[in-house]
Amino acid sequence: MSLLTSPINIGQLELSNRLAMPPMATAKSNENGEVTQELCDYYAEKSAGGYIGLIISEHSYINPEGKASKGQLSIAKDSDIEGLEKLTATIHQNHTITFAQINHAGGLAKEEITGHQPLSASSIEMPKGARSKVEPTEMTQEDIKKVITDFAAAALRAKKAGFDGVEIHAAHGYLLTQFYSPLTNKRTDQFSGSSIEGRIRLHLEIIQAIREAVGKDYPIAIRLGASDHRPGGTTIADSVIAAQEFEKAGVYLLDISGGFSFYTHPDLKEQGYFSDLTEAIKQNVTIPVLLTGGIVDAEVAEKLLREEKADMIGVGRAILKDSAWAKQAIRTLGNQEN
Repeated sequence: MSLLTSPINIGQLELSNRLAMPPMATAKSNENGEVTQELCDYYAEKSAGGYIGLIISEHSYINPEGKASKGQLSIAKDSDIEGLEKLTATIHQNHTITFAQINHAGGLAKEEITGHQPLSASSIEMPKGARSKVEPTEMTQEDIKKVITDFAAAALRAKKAGFDGVEIHAAHGYLLTQFYSPLTNKRTDQFSGSSIEGRIRLHLEIIQAIREAVGKDYPIAIRLGASDHRPGGTTIADSVIAAQEFEKAGVYLLDISGGFSFYTHPDLKEQGYFSDLTEAIKQNVTIPVLLTGGIVDAEVAEKLLREEKADMIGVGRAILKDSAWAKQAIRTLGNQEN
């Protein structure tokens, strides 16, 4: 049997197969970040036929100061729940599991969009290529407490809206990357940038707060920027430790991507270019590990699973380009079994 087409569990939740559509921003929300019919139509098209085992929705901002861009989806207020219910119903009617990705942009937020001065782990300019040259304000203890509270409130909204799970965005240079990376975390308090324990403390406190809000069995995933691919940045060794701690804290799925290398690898271009990260992490945890990164061929996805590089495969741009990609992939692998 094909591994890609075989079921897998995330906690107590069973997925029909191991193919995931990772979060991809659409900018189809209205000016208040609310769900539109255009957004629902987009997800209806992507989930049609139920060929994708898991759809992780585009990143949603947890509070106004954490908004990353115009047209970004909001999960920052209780009134967002009604629209999000329509979104989950759209995906569920196609018999597809869906998680909500929740995020705070931190130092990558823009004041002209949020109306707020960008906040980050430290008052230090983002690394080159990070889409921002504004020096953010270092977060106070009160700022950090608010972010933890807002992540938990957003996760509870996701559950109330019918999402089957929630994913914490801790990749692609956003706030939790800024705490995790030694390049941007120069703090000397309990969130200290000088130790892996300090750099993941905010992640762990957010996971704990979310777990308390949503209950013990609701699936929590985390998208981890597992390497900055830059001198002095986050390394695979760091991320193996982080992944183990996240599993202990109650995370059910590890979705691996880049940190300040964002969603590309500066040195590798072949399909599955983050597989060195996922393989190392998979060898050290028992929960599923999701690999994305330039995968466009079903046969390559199958090969990566068989080589135990990961437990699940995320296909983004190929599905964005061709909504029938998953249908064709599943059928191709099914025909090979006959």
